[in-house]
Amino acid sequence: MSAPREAILARIRSIERAPQPAVARAYRRAGGLDPRSRLDRLAERLADYRADVESVDAAEVGATVEAVCERHAARKLAVPPGFPDEWRPAAVELVLDQGLTTRELDAVDGALTGCTLAIAETGTLVLAGGTLDGRRALTLVPDLHICVVQSSQVVELVPEGIAALEQLVVRSRRPLTFISGPSATSDIELSRVEGVHGPRRLAVLIIDEEKQP
Repeated sequence: MSAPREAILARIRSIERAPQPAVARAYRRAGGLDPRSRLDRLAERLADYRADVESVDAAEVGATVEAVCERHAARKLAVPPGFPDEWRPAAVELVLDQGLTTRELDAVDGALTGCTLAIAETGTLVLAGGTLDGRRALTLVPDLHICVVQSSQVVELVPEGIAALEQLVVRSRRPLTFISGPSATSDIELSRVEGVHGPRRLAVLIIDEEKQP
């Protein structure tokens, strides 16, 4: 850490603060949906955000990725180092992201990743820079993001998601990326424009592990 930054932080820490009253937490902190309904809620919310959503078996992930690529005319995908072999499509060229430059990421047709967590109520995918979901640039530069979500990674509410991520952030100090549908903004004359801050297209494959043999 740089000396000026440490000096500023030390001055902040030295400030005497009056005790703060406890914050009332009357909002819901635990969901009540069963696992099947939780997955249905996630799929519904993602679809509301104009993401393509499919429920698949683990053995079907590779073939489904190929079908998604065919629909979007994608022939080359970048993948994080820890993306499982059994999820990889056979008929699509994969480029391993081991520090690809921005120009190299821009040259691929999309990114194929897993995630760390998904929040059903808000249709949100959380990426934490791990070996399965990759670094932040991997999913922000290409125009298409295909994300594989396992049912065991899905929580119902935002407070549940934050609680699950707390120790990961404290222990690993990873940056978190929260994704709710394709990148979009309506700032300009309230007209929705997609692809402003990230991929214009998002496809989510949800593996229902309860159905696995």
